[in-house]
Amino acid sequence: MAARLPSWAWVTGLTAGATAAVVALAVQADHGPHPTAAVASPGASASAGAHASTAPKPSAPAALPAASGQGRRIVYSVGGKRVWMVDATGKATRSFTVWPGTVSPEPGRYSITDRGQSPLKGSDGVEIEHIMYFARVSGVSIAFSNALDGSSPPPVNGRKLGGIRLHKEDGAALWSFGVKGTTVTVVR
Repeated sequence: MAARLPSWAWVTGLTAGATAAVVALAVQADHGPHPTAAVASPGASASAGAHASTAPKPSAPAALPAASGQGRRIVYSVGGKRVWMVDATGKATRSFTVWPGTVSPEPGRYSITDRGQSPLKGSDGVEIEHIMYFARVSGVSIAFSNALDGSSPPPVNGRKLGGIRLHKEDGAALWSFGVKGTTVTVVR
């Protein structure tokens, strides 16, 4: 008569065999092709169609306009609907698209004259923050700001608006960069 193996020996043997099989499969998988996941753009969601936005589309960074001055400054292109933050060496450290108001400043050099961080209602009725005033055109104040809730500006019906609206993250970055007295160069 053959001797019987205790049950613990069977369980140990089966567990060791299963572990060896899993390790062998893992080694094989490591040498095979690796799929890559699609990366969603910031702010994208599965229901993007249900919440269509008029936000400017992300684009390749545009080159800093050649005739935009020297030194540390903010450069705003009225026609390009774009802002650059430029460090003291003349290098653009950040660039982003904006939604301009209906009133634009003339090309030239300005400086930030006043700032307001606390939320308040913009002239379009939207709560805004990180407000940085730098020009006045025909009684309309021109300022950078971002909506508190990150929304894009609603359509304007013939109103004179001087707000240059930024994405929320860009508004926070520009707020940190553009202290009172910072040069703002406006170009076409």
